[in-house]
Amino acid sequence: MILDVFLKGFLVTISLIVAIGAQNAYILKLGLLKQHVGKAVLFCILSDILLISLGVFGLGFFIKDNQFLINSIAIFGIVFLCFYALLSFKSALKNESLKIDDEVKTNPIKKVLALLFVFTYLNPHAYLDTILLIGGIGANIEDDLKLFFLFGSLCASSLWFITLGFSARFLIPLFRKPITWKILDISIGLVMLIIAYSLIEIIK
Repeated sequence: MILDVFLKGFLVTISLIVAIGAQNAYILKLGLLKQHVGKAVLFCILSDILLISLGVFGLGFFIKDNQFLINSIAIFGIVFLCFYALLSFKSALKNESLKIDDEVKTNPIKKVLALLFVFTYLNPHAYLDTILLIGGIGANIEDDLKLFFLFGSLCASSLWFITLGFSARFLIPLFRKPITWKILDISIGLVMLIIAYSLIEIIK
């Protein structure tokens, strides 16, 4: 029973967070540039611990019924994602930023964490996935087994972000080619626009 609950938490979580999103795309880019990867991965893991725990222990029901809060977050998310998409498209046009070596300017850790904060806590999909979906499933599990579901979920989250952040560097030979960076930047921009468009559907 315990193993079943653990696996349920693991599989539900890994199936949701593997999908390409703003946070995952940014972690991938940091991994390729080898910039603050450890701190960024730790931030994402700790954030999932917080959000999934809140969901499993019942806060998901409060968020679900607060349409004003959902609308406010969605509108902000749409504006920010569109702005970041434009920055990504602009970056794709600058050849000087499309190489991985000691000359690449390292972004300050404050800027990196600020962007991750926005991608995580001002992204409605993060709440839908962690608090409502994962948390909603976990909230319906027997009280004495919820911790095992939560542990399974957090193991999945940790495994994903560590793999995403630290395995990206093995792709560096491919990303030494400017065209690959252009494709990545354009892809990230398109993902941002798709996510922003999808947020319109949750506004009522």
